[in-house]
Amino acid sequence: MTRLSVNINKIATLRNARGGNNPNLVQVALDCERFGAQGITVHPRPDERHIRYQDVLDLSEVVTTEFNIEGNPDDRFIQLVKQVKPAQVTLVPDAPDAITSNAGWDTIRHADHLRKLIDTFKADGIRVSIFVDADERMVDGAKAVGTDRIELYTEPYATHYPQGREAAVAPFVRAAKRATEIGLGLNAGHDLSLENLRYFAEQIPQLEEVSIGHALISDALYLGLENTIQLYLRCLSIQ
Repeated sequence: MTRLSVNINKIATLRNARGGNNPNLVQVALDCERFGAQGITVHPRPDERHIRYQDVLDLSEVVTTEFNIEGNPDDRFIQLVKQVKPAQVTLVPDAPDAITSNAGWDTIRHADHLRKLIDTFKADGIRVSIFVDADERMVDGAKAVGTDRIELYTEPYATHYPQGREAAVAPFVRAAKRATEIGLGLNAGHDLSLENLRYFAEQIPQLEEVSIGHALISDALYLGLENTIQLYLRCLSIQ
C-alpha cells in the first residue's frame, strides 16, 4: 500500500494569519498521525510565510511516523536538514518567491550540484528524494546523481485529468516504469486529490508514497480532518 504523508504547510499559513499558536501546528501533526497518516511533510521557505524553521525543530521532537522535509536546498535549508536528520529530504527547485512548486529538477543540467547535495545528506543517513517531471530522461538523470527516490511532480496530471485520465496519467506510468527498472524508489505529489488519487495509484502500483497538503487540508474544512485522512487512505488501499 502506498503511504500517505500529510503536508501541513496550510495549517501554518492559517496560524500565521493571526499570529499566536492557533491552530497548533504540532498538535495537528500529532492528530494526523493518530488519524492514520503514515508521514508528515513540511516545506519551509526562506521567508517562513507558512512553516517556520523553528516549526521544523519542534516537529522533529514529536513526529513518530516518517518526517519528510522538502524544499530548495539553499545553505540554511541544508543546515536545518542536517541538524534534524529526518527520515527523508525531498529536494525541490523552488525560486525564493515561488507561490508553490511548479517544476521538477533538470537532473542533467544540475547533475553536479545535485550529486554534491545528495552525498551530503546521505552522509548523515538521510534518504534523499528529488522532485522531477514525468520525463524518462530526468528519471535517468536522477539515478545518475545517486538519489534514493524521485518524487513525480503531478500537477500536469491533475490539470489534464478532467479532459482524459488515460492520457493524463500515461507519461507518469512511463516514468514510474523507468524508475522501477533502474532501481529508484517512487514518490509523487502536487495537486493530488480525492478526485484523482485513486486512479493514479491504480495505474502506478509501484508508488511508495504520496505527499498531499492543499487538497487534503481544504477537504478537511468540510469533512473533518480524521474523516478526510481516512478517505485519502481508502484511495490508496486498492493495492
